[in-house]
Amino acid sequence: MSFLRQIFFTASLPVCNRRLISSLIEPTKPSKIFRADGPGAPDIYSFFEKQTSSWQHLLVDPKTSESVIIDPVLDYNPASGTVSMETADGLLDFAEQQGLKISRVLETHAHADHLSASQYYKKTLGNISVCIGHRITQVQSYFAPRYGFGPKDMEKAFDQYLKDDEEFTFGSISGKVVHLPGHTPDHIGYIVGRNVFVGDSLFMPDLGSARVDFPGGNAKDLFNSITRLLSLPDDYRIFVGHDYPSNREEDCIATVGNHKELNKHCKVGTTEQQFIEFREARDNVLGAPRLLHPSLQVNIRAGRLPPVDGAGRILMKIPVRIANQK
Repeated sequence: MSFLRQIFFTASLPVCNRRLISSLIEPTKPSKIFRADGPGAPDIYSFFEKQTSSWQHLLVDPKTSESVIIDPVLDYNPASGTVSMETADGLLDFAEQQGLKISRVLETHAHADHLSASQYYKKTLGNISVCIGHRITQVQSYFAPRYGFGPKDMEKAFDQYLKDDEEFTFGSISGKVVHLPGHTPDHIGYIVGRNVFVGDSLFMPDLGSARVDFPGGNAKDLFNSITRLLSLPDDYRIFVGHDYPSNREEDCIATVGNHKELNKHCKVGTTEQQFIEFREARDNVLGAPRLLHPSLQVNIRAGRLPPVDGAGRILMKIPVRIANQK
């Protein structure tokens, strides 16, 4: 059994191991860099993961180099069943090259479109905390039985369960938790200075907003969450968790003022009823995310893969539905 499997998976799922040869590989370069714009503000390095169109945001205290990572991605190929650390290792190598000290992983919610690398970061870096909103227990109670998990599998899956408006620090930087239900009931965001990390609630203005058709999702809740975000000062910067551009480069940032003027789903003048009708109609024609079931059974357990079976295998469970049968 390889070193990586011993410390992380302890199983036979195919794994591509880059940490053992990281010295031979160039660290991943950030897709976007935003320097601290005032006292108490972080440097922000944003990394775009193309396979799942996900943004990962690395926030750094310029004074101490202490850092947090928001919504890290673990690579997974569902056709081959292969887990790869390429994305995670690229970010870790960048942090190491820059002399950064990652102390927390901050999840915005239990993602349904990519696997979280939070547990890999924890095992690789040692004493760091994996944090998520406290309502994750609602999501766990719904999905755990569907994937064969019991209550003990969910106990203390995360290191810290964040409360609404709870403050946190890294180095000399302080931030605050904001509850943003709608996409999922457990969804939270993070306000750090005038930067707001909104996960899968808002997208870039030309794309609008996230779907609400997951269990516990609700269009009215999302409208209220967006209204809360757009009540912030116009110069606050909203960092999104995904981007799906068709005729521009990938981007992750727009100001509150930009969204109020240009967001195709919720710009100023959009009524609650208009938003609900559009959002629900749109969701009715969307297909399930490609990595829905693998993502959920890993992410409700803070990035842990399913336990090893008697044959030393890790098996993802995919519930089967028969078309046209109730």
